Amino acid sequence: MYNAPMLIELDDIKKKMTPGQRLLGLDLGSKTIGVALSDIMCNIATPMEIIRRTKFTKDAERLMTIIGEQNVGGLILGFPLNMDGTEGPRCQSTRQFAQNIYGKIEIPIALWDERLSTAAVTRTLLEADASRKRRKEVIDKMAAAYILQGALDKLSLV
Repeated sequence: MYNAPMLIELDDIKKKMTPGQRLLGLDLGSKTIGVALSDIMCNIATPMEIIRRTKFTKDAERLMTIIGEQNVGGLILGFPLNMDGTEGPRCQSTRQFAQNIYGKIEIPIALWDERLSTAAVTRTLLEADASRKRRKEVIDKMAAAYILQGALDKLSLV
């Protein structure tokens, strides 16, 4: 049976969660998925890991394991809008990923504007004098944390 993805407004995601559940932030790339996790109070985002993308089923299995082990009650997906605010092909790819993952595990999903997230994280890593190799190793999970923290900051104002 086909289910439409449960894409909800960010302001409503905490209403769908039970106390003590966490949010998982994802930075979806073509080769990797950066993963970040909130604390149980949904105040602080922490970079968690990078999933090297292979087949959707394998990637989804890893995400479902994380969701189960970490008591995740909602997903925040980085939404790659164009700089002018319009949606491009990568936005459609993100919507398709949301639909596919929701078909595996029914969990509320919200989109968060990720414009300039990788640039901001890269700038931070350059200021910290991180080597090119080190930046490559951590950029995706740090971008996921940047995306998730932005969403958490917005939620704390609601």
